Amino acid sequence: MTLFVFGIIIIAALFIAFGFKTEKYSENGRVKVRPIWKLNGKQFIALAGLIVIGLSCMTSVPTGHTGIVTTFGKVEDYTFEAGVHVKMPWQDVVKMDNRNQKGSLDMTCFSSDIQEVRMVYSVNYQIQKTNAQNIYRSIGVSYYETVMIPRIQEAVKSVVAQYTADELVENRNELSDKIMGILTEDLATYNIEVLSTAVEDMDFTDAFTDAVEAKQVAAQNKLQAEIAQQQATMEAEAAAKRKVIEAQAQAETDKINAEAEAEVKKIDADAAEYVGQKEAEINKMLAESMTEALLQFYLIEGWDGKLPETFVGADGNVMSILDLAEMIKDQQTQQTQQPEEAPAE
Repeated sequence: MTLFVFGIIIIAALFIAFGFKTEKYSENGRVKVRPIWKLNGKQFIALAGLIVIGLSCMTSVPTGHTGIVTTFGKVEDYTFEAGVHVKMPWQDVVKMDNRNQKGSLDMTCFSSDIQEVRMVYSVNYQIQKTNAQNIYRSIGVSYYETVMIPRIQEAVKSVVAQYTADELVENRNELSDKIMGILTEDLATYNIEVLSTAVEDMDFTDAFTDAVEAKQVAAQNKLQAEIAQQQATMEAEAAAKRKVIEAQAQAETDKINAEAEAEVKKIDADAAEYVGQKEAEINKMLAESMTEALLQFYLIEGWDGKLPETFVGADGNVMSILDLAEMIKDQQTQQTQQPEEAPAE
């Protein structure tokens, strides 16, 4: 609109300016000069202002933006996408950024136990492209300052007030998620989409910070003591278990050795019994198969050709074979020398 008005002014000003010229005339014998205005060829130079008017009919929308078309301040029902467009000279195009944007706020809050907390909270957001006209129509281009900042401050302070200072330190992620949930629902009514949020920084007073550090040191010392106690307990339990396992293993080994020894003895006894049975069977078979002739054969077969020198009597006395032969010879001699008895009459 501004270029269009400027172009009209240029054309009018040049057309009028180039129409003036001076004219000499004589009055009372004296030559004078007076300005007059009339059409001439130089006035066509004023048409250069049409270039400015032509430029006012062109507009460009950068990438990631939506062009909101207004006619004398009235928002039209259509929008321009990224690129170059032709419009009426009296129309204006407001460029709304629909890319991912980031807003960060530094604020002071109070916890439920009345501890002062300085917090830096950031929000990644973007406007809904299809509703860019509604956002401009109802809020304008300064929607971040008008709508988002108050909502962010309210959400952060209300959620922080639900936690004690200690809980804020321990539940930082939970805190951010709760705030994001509130903002997502609240800003959706203004066609603003919350993409992500983060608690970038959270700081407390020096007195509280010192108290938290002392508490953490005490908790760390307690934890180390508990870990050392648990380690000692586990080592003692492990040693006791090892002893039990070793005793069980030794008992099992002794049992296996005893069973093996008993099994070996049983096998030896069975083998001895088996051998005895076999020997008995063999002796029985030999006894059954032995005959007087066979025994004499074995005796003859085993004789070395030498006569025995001694003889064992029925009374167990051992006598020389030669002595026995002399004794038998004497007995036979005595029997031959005895007189025959007279026959009875």
